[in-house]
Amino acid sequence: MKTWFISLTAVALILFASWKWLLLPGIERSLNKISVGEPPKIPEQAEALHKSLIVGDLHADSFLWSRDLSKEVSYGHLDLPRARRGNLGMQVFTSVTKSPRGMNLNENSASAGDNITLLAIAQGWPPRTWNSLLERALFHSERATKLQDSSPEKFRIVRNAEDLRQVLQARQQGASTLAAILGIEGAHPLEGELSNIDRLYEAGFRVMGLQHFFDNELGGSLHGQSGAGLTEFGRSAVQEMDKRSIVIDVAHSSEPVVRDVLALTKRPVIISHTGLKGMCDSPRNISDDLMKEIADQGGLIGIGFWEEAVCDNSPHNIVKTIRYAIHLLGVDHVALGSDYDGTVEVSFDAGDLGILTAEMLSQGFTEEEIRKVMGENMRDFFLKNLPQGD
Repeated sequence: MKTWFISLTAVALILFASWKWLLLPGIERSLNKISVGEPPKIPEQAEALHKSLIVGDLHADSFLWSRDLSKEVSYGHLDLPRARRGNLGMQVFTSVTKSPRGMNLNENSASAGDNITLLAIAQGWPPRTWNSLLERALFHSERATKLQDSSPEKFRIVRNAEDLRQVLQARQQGASTLAAILGIEGAHPLEGELSNIDRLYEAGFRVMGLQHFFDNELGGSLHGQSGAGLTEFGRSAVQEMDKRSIVIDVAHSSEPVVRDVLALTKRPVIISHTGLKGMCDSPRNISDDLMKEIADQGGLIGIGFWEEAVCDNSPHNIVKTIRYAIHLLGVDHVALGSDYDGTVEVSFDAGDLGILTAEMLSQGFTEEEIRKVMGENMRDFFLKNLPQGD
């Protein structure tokens, strides 16, 4: 009986392997959508300005998917050819390691089934990743490293401020290298062990989100069940991250966690992808007053491109949200946080980021405001807050 079961399983896996490359693009198309319609033509003045910018984005989940990011495809939101076309120079690539079944913005259980396990098996991730969140994050780092090895002139993992400085200098001289900063979306890959911060650091991770859609060992999620602040383990983890100059991301963290982090650390934090509560009263967004506390401590806020964060994902409304954020927080604390490839629907992909520059001009932004929001704020933040050397 056991032999027959093993044989049938092997046959099923072979058949699935034969079909998965046909099935998986369809799965991603259904999850990483682009709104129907041709992107608007960018006026000549806006296109010239956009090409002169440093463009950066604080959040994309592109390594979650099986695509070869060195090649352009007709689905998903971000790959290297589209990044080049959109003049994208800096990107935080975040590792998603767990996603609860029935995921929603209001309340999720940490014990609910995990969507990423099924995705890992379907996409042929190594078996070591099937039952380990740490191994999933390490696998995403390995994929990024392979992309760097195969396309060093197009993609470089940034481990410290000097790495970022070198990529930016090369881009000024005509290179198209994308500076990639690796992050984790939720610190559950620590698996309750502080020593795993070292393992993730050695693998290249320099941004660590504390929570995702469920409460974890570090504390409460904005979409969890407890509404709790940092646990003792969470406090210890934040302090260890600080020692290594790891940037802490409080996107998806409960408001008590955010307040605990701000009280515990003197280093600025980011909210990598979000909206503003006063502009879009969504359970995805924390209060404006708490956003101001983050900015007052030197933090950086990435404005998202999808409906649940900004209530209307049109370029016009995204830019209105950016204007609201500038009035609330100050122009030095606002950046882009697309959530590209994060199972969201956006109205333009990385190849059409110039649409935002054109819309900012249309809404009366100054050139200084455009330059800061589109990437200079992100550049300055990471040059200051990444490790200064390894």
